[in-house]
Amino acid sequence: MAHKKSLAKHRKEYRLKELSEKGANKNPFQQFHNWFLEVAQLVGGEVNAMALATANKRGHPSVRQLLLKGYDLTGFVFFTNYDSRKGKELKKNPYAALLFYWPDLERQVRIEGKVEKISSAASDEYFQSRPRGSQLGALVSPQSEVLDNRAGLEMALTTLDMLCPDGELPRPPHWGGYKLVPTEFEYWQGRENRLHDRLRYRKAKGKWKIERLAP
Repeated sequence: MAHKKSLAKHRKEYRLKELSEKGANKNPFQQFHNWFLEVAQLVGGEVNAMALATANKRGHPSVRQLLLKGYDLTGFVFFTNYDSRKGKELKKNPYAALLFYWPDLERQVRIEGKVEKISSAASDEYFQSRPRGSQLGALVSPQSEVLDNRAGLEMALTTLDMLCPDGELPRPPHWGGYKLVPTEFEYWQGRENRLHDRLRYRKAKGKWKIERLAP
């Protein structure tokens, strides 16, 4: 409780930009692309970092940060271990939400939708594009499982590296890509006095409808 008073006074006003129905692109995918390019040019670094929220079959949620690895007019792609907690939750409940937060532009994008596995060929192609260390890590890590210690994990990686010194490493069957196919987007632009701009895109009769939400 030592920080209660200081956190209560910790505030920031948002004044950089605005988001209007007139200025927003009618296509939510294009709107994402426009914002993504803008923040990438301004900030650089891991602008593709995002939070992925999943839930188990009882509706208990979990969330973590990971990296977006591709997007197009059909959805948003990321990669992980299928046997990880998020992988197991997506198997039981294939719906999820993404959140991108770009504080340099005082913006957030929230995307909800159904998640499906991408093709094995696409997962193979991406796996072979990864650095060797990342490939080794994916092969030896039982993601989300309890470990006795870190030393055993590092030893497994070193051993595999020595056993397979040359050539391509095969993608493990428990690792690959997912695509979130959006059913809803929300674009958030910070505004002064907490009267933030929030535009939601939802499909109605095959077309995306833009709605303004109260902040």
